[in-house]
Amino acid sequence: MTGTPDRILRLNAVLDRTGLSRSTLYRKVDQGTFPAQVQIAARCVGWRESDVSDWMRNPMFYAAGDG
Repeated sequence: MTGTPDRILRLNAVLDRTGLSRSTLYRKVDQGTFPAQVQIAARCVGWRESDVSDWMRNPMFYAAGDG
């Protein structure tokens, strides 16, 4: 692990970066072809920036749990 903490991206930031729609994003999470969200608070989730970056490097062959 590096000395810098991983940023948490909220839904709109993830959608902007990936170009995916909300329904496509959640479908991919369910299929294991996009990183799962992490719970931030009771009604708040986000995605680790490093996980989103890993997916963006090779979205076609990404599988949750890789790396």
